[in-house]
Amino acid sequence: MRRVFVGVAAATAVLGVTGIAVAQITGGVPDAQPREGSPSTIVATGYHLRLLAAGDDPLENATGIYTRYGYLNDSAQQADHQDTKTEPDQNTYLVTDNPGGPTDGYDYGRHFLIQGHEVFASTAGVSHAYLTRVNLDVADEDHRITLLNAPGADGNTGMTSIDGSTYDPFTGQLLFTAEAGSKGGVFATPLKWTSTKTPDVTPLHGSLGQGGYEGIHNDKLGNLYIIEDTGGTGVTDNGTATKVKQPNSFVYRFVPEDKGDLTKGVLQALQISDAGTPITFHDAATDPAGARDDALGDAILHLHSGDTLDAKWITVHDTATDGTDPFDANKAAKAKGATPLKRPENGKFVPGTDFSSFIVAETGDTDQKAGEYPGAAERGAWGALLRIDMKKAGADDAKVRTIVRGDATHASFDNLAFLDKGTLLAAEDRGDTLHQELNVLDSLWSFDIGKPLDKINADAQRLVAQGRDPAATQDALLHEQTPSGTHNDGDNEVTGIHVSNGSTDPSGILGAYDPGKSRGVRVFVTGQHGANRTYEITAPGKGHP
Repeated sequence: MRRVFVGVAAATAVLGVTGIAVAQITGGVPDAQPREGSPSTIVATGYHLRLLAAGDDPLENATGIYTRYGYLNDSAQQADHQDTKTEPDQNTYLVTDNPGGPTDGYDYGRHFLIQGHEVFASTAGVSHAYLTRVNLDVADEDHRITLLNAPGADGNTGMTSIDGSTYDPFTGQLLFTAEAGSKGGVFATPLKWTSTKTPDVTPLHGSLGQGGYEGIHNDKLGNLYIIEDTGGTGVTDNGTATKVKQPNSFVYRFVPEDKGDLTKGVLQALQISDAGTPITFHDAATDPAGARDDALGDAILHLHSGDTLDAKWITVHDTATDGTDPFDANKAAKAKGATPLKRPENGKFVPGTDFSSFIVAETGDTDQKAGEYPGAAERGAWGALLRIDMKKAGADDAKVRTIVRGDATHASFDNLAFLDKGTLLAAEDRGDTLHQELNVLDSLWSFDIGKPLDKINADAQRLVAQGRDPAATQDALLHEQTPSGTHNDGDNEVTGIHVSNGSTDPSGILGAYDPGKSRGVRVFVTGQHGANRTYEITAPGKGHP
């Protein structure tokens, strides 16, 4: 298929009043963009990127160093004299009555796009992550992007590395995840403002625990599915130190006592068994052979073979018996015998399954040496997509099988979204190391999940070949020259892929409907790092919802 080069030009119309699937396209972008200079982002023929927000765009209620969408105003505080990139990540699209904001009586419209900003802290005690709302119906630059949280008197927000986001219709809250290891967790804030004062942000560390949380999604019962991204260390194989990482992250489910209250309930983690034996974590300090097998043994090979394995949700914390003090979810999951995975960053429910089937993305090791190490590719070193099937929504027993096993071309899966019940979009997060090793930037892939494991990669379509804007190119070059002298390293990453009709009703939770057949569906994506631009993916001939 012919390629279309896109910059920041506006496109013609939204992707689908009644929906359109990439699976209907006969071909996508044939190649990833090389990591050379500042190549353009490319999308498949007939598709376009419509710019919605850029890094320099002002925040309506600017305060302190929090004045712009994609950058902090903190260059005076930095050794390299550069403003910190704020890294807007997962998008959440909502259609609702005017939710209010900092300007009394202002009509903010009905269509909104919400993000958490990572702003990873490199200095102890610094927490500069924040939350934004792009008011899509507002043209006035002074009111188009709203800051959703207020920093404290010390200038900190109490959050670092915010990544995932969703809306919980049972509590009326926006939920954000912090991918900050044992300092991470889930934060909640109301969608609707009750005054011009910025609503409080509440940590849920006493019920949902703390971990390197990234993906978050709820089902029709009010349960929350949380995906942890905490990287492991390289394992030693027969005396050889390798780049193959030990699985160190878990998939969680929170079952609230009352779906209208997320402060009490049971946190569970997924335990997968191989031939009746649970696959568990082994501490390298006390069991180096076990730690090696976690990454290179038979059980992880079977898990990624395409065979179906038995699984169940096991309790790792219960507020009724364990209390509501903050706790380390990762440690609790290991202690209870949950199954560690290779950086499972995000997940989505399969439409049409009534919340009984959930797909999880493993990012893998993001290193060519790991991917090419003997036996590692077959064990998820390049990343994988795993499908969790339950008998019904909320069931404790499940089946798990790998539906995509990554390779050098299709690697490092991160954000996920469904275009229709059979078409899954998966964004890559290869990272600078893998970009440099293979000289390719990230892609946004479309997979037909009805294809068998041995054919699904060959039939995948590349919807977006991510480029690299000049700001990212400049920062990457600076980082290569002085690795310890800049905090603004990083090629552009394609992230935040989101497909939704914006419903705020429980009947409209993602997974409850087929986006390919629903009205008002819109598609959003962000080119993270560099200029930090957020786009809508559009297609000609499709009217605006």
